[in-house]
Amino acid sequence: MKKDKGGRPRQNVDYSKLSKMCAIHCTGEECAAILDMDYDTLNSNIIADGNGGFSDYFKKHSSQGKMSLRRKQFTKAVDEGSVPMLIWLGKQYLGQKDKEEAIPEEKSDNQVNINIVKAVKPDDTDGY
Repeated sequence: MKKDKGGRPRQNVDYSKLSKMCAIHCTGEECAAILDMDYDTLNSNIIADGNGGFSDYFKKHSSQGKMSLRRKQFTKAVDEGSVPMLIWLGKQYLGQKDKEEAIPEEKSDNQVNINIVKAVKPDDTDGY
């Protein structure tokens, strides 16, 4: 017979939900809130289950979300012919860039300097 150690019973982590939340890049605090526990509790329970803690779990499962996003971008660009997405992907993966044209500045030898001086009457010494 197991001896009761006392304290609150351990909360189980719903790894199915947690994996899906990591895939859409939810923060640890957001995941914990959805799972109805404190972040420290979530992290401790992930460690206790042999998954290395939240940050390790997140790194492993967030890649699924990145892959899905990349797939959607390529589908949007290639299959649907989205010109802005094609341009963006070309810049990201093919090193393409917008053509920049240098506009030469015109230099002029005829520069005019203007000095403005307040005109005052000779008998008007205080300016009023």
